[in-house]
Amino acid sequence: MKQIFSFIAASIFGGLIALGGATLIQQRTTHPTASVPAKEASFINQSPASTNVPFDFTAAAAKAMPAVVHIAASAKKKTAERTPDERINPLRFFFGEDLFGDSFNAPKEGTGSGVIYTTDGYIITNNHVVEFADELEVTLYDNRKFKAKLIGRDTRTDLAVIKIDANGLTTLKLADSDKAKVGEWVLAVGNPFNLTSTVTAGIISAKGRNINLLGGGSAIEAFIQTDAAVNPGNSGGALVDANGNLLGINTAIATRTGVFSGYSFAIPVNLTKRIVDDIIEFGDYRRPLLGINIYDLDSKGAAELGISITQGVVVDNVINGGSAQYAGIQPKDVIVKVDGRDVKSVPELQEIIGRSKVGDVVNVTVNRKGQNKDIPVKLKADNTTSNR
Repeated sequence: MKQIFSFIAASIFGGLIALGGATLIQQRTTHPTASVPAKEASFINQSPASTNVPFDFTAAAAKAMPAVVHIAASAKKKTAERTPDERINPLRFFFGEDLFGDSFNAPKEGTGSGVIYTTDGYIITNNHVVEFADELEVTLYDNRKFKAKLIGRDTRTDLAVIKIDANGLTTLKLADSDKAKVGEWVLAVGNPFNLTSTVTAGIISAKGRNINLLGGGSAIEAFIQTDAAVNPGNSGGALVDANGNLLGINTAIATRTGVFSGYSFAIPVNLTKRIVDDIIEFGDYRRPLLGINIYDLDSKGAAELGISITQGVVVDNVINGGSAQYAGIQPKDVIVKVDGRDVKSVPELQEIIGRSKVGDVVNVTVNRKGQNKDIPVKLKADNTTSNR
């Protein structure tokens, strides 16, 4: 033991001698010096360099909040009595258990958000906010309350339009959701947990996201994914860009707990506008169809088709009498563009066609056996109904 302590002491003493020697050597050694003015070591208290990112969102929030409303939806006892299939809330996987209570033989109530679309009282919201209700009450930003009526809804996009008897209401300028970029700042405005006029910030995490929220099939899912905090009650509220322009309608969250866990999803405004305009004019969404069954192209599929591209939408088959069949689109064609816009996935194609009108002619670019071919397609109507 004494030997160990002796070894440690000797080591420490030797280290001090070495440090002292190095100090003496440094003092006796001369180095050329330059006449350089002294600089501050820290810039912590200085303003950051100017960027194009508006970290101050007060102006955007001030524009958006007056155009977002609180919606209270309720159903009387008879309306609330549903069949077992109707009792399943498809949003339970995103908002936790049934938002409106577990007792289906009792009156149901729920709250959500909406975005004022026109100055004379048309309001956009989600279908799942209002579909069960026979009574709707809207509270404006200035606390005025109005009874609302349902104008129409579309289950395949989870959009609905309601109307209040008012004029001179505040609306938002519409952004171009096609031009929105991943990484761009956005704000979510709504009424989570009945906390009215709540604003949260985040960035666009992805575009054209399909989360199979609406059951696939004929549903259109091409969500804008963000990390702005969205919770129960935000449904139907506004997703706005950093300038306060409407970019989308907040619809769902990805969660296992029933509250925000990192990602939320909004319906792009370009698609929203197309559907809402139809609902206001006709009472429902008049959807055009290509008349094809499709799937995403991947590297394995590209190898099987003998083509060099790995992104696009493969035509599995064409439906008899459909728009694509009449135009000359064939099975195994790979759709890569529509009207010059790149198509890399099924959600992108569904959104583009969904925004078109019945009777429109769209230019579909397909890759057929390695060669691109432009095919004009006149869109026919989808004769199925989305909400009846």
